[in-house]
Amino acid sequence: MALYSFLSPMQKDIKFLVDHVIGHYISNTSVSSPKKSSPKTFSKRKMARSDRLPIRYTLQDYPNQPTPQPQPQPQPIKRHHTARYYAHRVRESLTNRVIKILCTIFLSLLLFVGIVLFILWLSLRPHRPRFHIVDFNVPGLSQPSGFENAQITFNVTDRNSNPHIGIYYDSMVGSVFYKDQQIGSAPLMDPFYQEPKTTTIVYSTFGAATLTVNSNRWKEFMDARQQGTVIFRLEITSVIRFKVTTWDTKHHKMHVNCDVAVGPDGTILPTWKNKKCPVYFS
Repeated sequence: MALYSFLSPMQKDIKFLVDHVIGHYISNTSVSSPKKSSPKTFSKRKMARSDRLPIRYTLQDYPNQPTPQPQPQPQPIKRHHTARYYAHRVRESLTNRVIKILCTIFLSLLLFVGIVLFILWLSLRPHRPRFHIVDFNVPGLSQPSGFENAQITFNVTDRNSNPHIGIYYDSMVGSVFYKDQQIGSAPLMDPFYQEPKTTTIVYSTFGAATLTVNSNRWKEFMDARQQGTVIFRLEITSVIRFKVTTWDTKHHKMHVNCDVAVGPDGTILPTWKNKKCPVYFS
């Protein structure tokens, strides 16, 4: 034992474990007698095997041991590029910058042109003419035999609200309907040109020659008159085209429908006066 007195405690423990393992190996390899092991011997072996537990040592058990030093991290390798490489990088950077500037200029011009075209479209987009029924009279409605001298007069305003667009009208035709059945039709105006921001008055009279009213139809008028209201429909048709600066648009077939109601005296009711007439194209 004096031979190992200079060893440290850890080294002594390691030697003890080595001697113990060698002795156990020798005892297992030696020739054993054929006698069966007694229960007492088996329990001793079991206890001896259970004592072979791993031993872990920490720095707290051996404070004098040196602590491991962290390994230094490898430094990145510095690459030395040539002048040609840097010149290529500079040219590439300048090219990207020029491309970005050109794209910005192109997109700005495209946005500007789009805004200008949108403003022009708003200012040059033609609007439909506006029609309002001003007056509508059936003078002989109060007379039982008025169909012999039946007459209908009306007054309609035609407004061109476009500030810079004129309207060309072909011949204008008017028709009067009662319960969706035509009772008269006649030409109203010859072809004309309507200036921007102007109003045209469409005035006409349907006489006995242009009205197809018989006694049965007049009786229907009288029956409706007794209820207080007789409703007619005035339809105006024409073919128009818009003049935008120096060019003309295509032709449009225009339809104007003016519903109007007259009282027992044959004059237009106040609630129907200056009523806007729907306009559509076909």
